[in-house]
Amino acid sequence: MKRYVVGITGASGVIYGKRLVEILLEAGYDVFLMVTDPAREVFKQELGINDVIACFEGFKNLHPLDYHILNTSIASGSFKIEAMIVIPCSMSTLSAIACGNSNNLLQRAADVVIKERRQLVLVPRETPLSEIHLRNMLSLRSMGADIVPAMPPFYANPVTIDELVDAMISKVLSVLGIDTGYEWQGIQ
Repeated sequence: MKRYVVGITGASGVIYGKRLVEILLEAGYDVFLMVTDPAREVFKQELGINDVIACFEGFKNLHPLDYHILNTSIASGSFKIEAMIVIPCSMSTLSAIACGNSNNLLQRAADVVIKERRQLVLVPRETPLSEIHLRNMLSLRSMGADIVPAMPPFYANPVTIDELVDAMISKVLSVLGIDTGYEWQGIQ
């Protein structure tokens, strides 16, 4: 079974991370999930959710990890995964990854993904972007990371927030090579 590492940080837009995890779990993929302390606060503020892991209750393919503990499987290059996705990715996390800091499991796992030349997808959620943010993104892109800013498309005429979220997640899944069944047909 394919394995994905997902990190959810404290940037606004934790709904993106929640939805991605739901889709991966429903598709039967193993998901190794890290939720930072700031992300837990954002879950409370934005979604009214106090227990993030309880959102995914009943999925045996969910592997929640404490991002404070570095000596876990995903901190090693010998642990094979398809990809790691940080969604949403705060600018502080993006900066730490770009600089090779490994102060927590999420940062260490991203560092391992880069050194092992596996797929790293970062979904930054910040605006406006400073020169520092842009340089860090360019640096990560030059290392092979995929940068997929949380900029949902509007060409499908979304009506609800859930439709906007799903459109954005469709972009992330596409970058991961996971078929979403959606293809833009152009203006008819």
